[in-house]
Amino acid sequence: MNDPNGLCYADGKYHVYFQYTPEAADGSGLRCWGHFESSDDGKSWEYTGVVMSPDIPEDSTGVFSGSAVVVDGIIHLFYTGNVELEGDYDYVTSGREANQIHVTTKDGRTMSPKSVILRNSDYPEWCSCHVRDPKVWVEDGKWKMVLGARTLDDRGCVLFYEASDPEHWTYVKAMSVDDFGYMWECPDLFEVEGKKFLGVSPQGLKHEEYRYQNVFSSGYFKVVGEELCDFEEFDYGFDFYAPQTFVDRNGDRILIGWMGIGDSAYSNPTVELGWQHCLTLPRRLSLDPNGYIRQEPVIVSELFGESEYVEEGQTKLTSLPCDITVPSVDGEFLLKIDDVWIRNDGEVLILNLGCGTSGYGRKERKIKTGSIEDLRVICDCSSIEVFAYKGRYVMSTRFYPEDKEVKISGNLPFEIRTMIVCH
Repeated sequence: MNDPNGLCYADGKYHVYFQYTPEAADGSGLRCWGHFESSDDGKSWEYTGVVMSPDIPEDSTGVFSGSAVVVDGIIHLFYTGNVELEGDYDYVTSGREANQIHVTTKDGRTMSPKSVILRNSDYPEWCSCHVRDPKVWVEDGKWKMVLGARTLDDRGCVLFYEASDPEHWTYVKAMSVDDFGYMWECPDLFEVEGKKFLGVSPQGLKHEEYRYQNVFSSGYFKVVGEELCDFEEFDYGFDFYAPQTFVDRNGDRILIGWMGIGDSAYSNPTVELGWQHCLTLPRRLSLDPNGYIRQEPVIVSELFGESEYVEEGQTKLTSLPCDITVPSVDGEFLLKIDDVWIRNDGEVLILNLGCGTSGYGRKERKIKTGSIEDLRVICDCSSIEVFAYKGRYVMSTRFYPEDKEVKISGNLPFEIRTMIVCH
């Protein structure tokens, strides 16, 4: 599995679709959409199977990523139908169809016939064949869409479309930034506390010591008028890409990302077991005093036991999953989870998996944070999500400990809760 798609809340249920290649854990084979749905309280989730697969000429080589809009109880799903023609093509400037397709569903599982709403001829002439990942919403009575794209001169950008109904779309404009990658995937225009942001997953950024450390990046721009500024990564860890946001039943903006990434130098041992990758925890978005996004993990507290206080220097043996909080960080600290360690010296936050065997090629990721004041770490049986400074900085990684019990210690006191109920 990879990108989360079609995130929405409808008729008392949450729906999470995702790109899925059921034929092979290494991602080979045709991409489909799998589907999970949850009860109103989010405590339990049901996998309902593959709900969309390539079955028309316009999506013959893949049901690619997309989004959902709920109108009058109907879920409208939009995705890119990928078509790779046979022949001697580069599949960038020729040989590829990028068809935007619309379907509807009442129950989240049973789909209407597919309707093609945009084809290659509907994109600006300066676009390559790489146009995909429609994110759609309704604003002031108008349907609006953003699409990720690559230009013929290898610049990433986002295309904007509008419509009076979900079937007939008109091109409006493009937005881009100079020298910022050759392709922008998974665009998402959204608001947090009245401020606009454009999320994108740019490919082709130059790697730096503290930024853009992964093969591909994922983050957001502040949108000020017609300008994009102050790009910030959503997550600085090893495994994060293609996030999408939606509004939950309480009106909060929630983000879910793919806890994985393509073309990486590290691996996942679960491929031998027939599966690979997962999604992040849902994260509630808010703003810090400087207008940057904070991410708070959405945890169902009833699934966890009481907090246990652990003194500095002590080691706690605990089962996974667990929720660790360092409520007060003053100066340098070090938290160890088996052979994984998280350290801050007052300037740089470091996540290191290179000292043992659980990282499977993952070594080190760093963020220039300054003093962070607090830390929260959610450990699952094969993942760690680190939230620093009330979620202003986040780092996610897969890790594969030998046992479901891990040793946790730190040079500062911390609190820990262990999951007592699993669904």
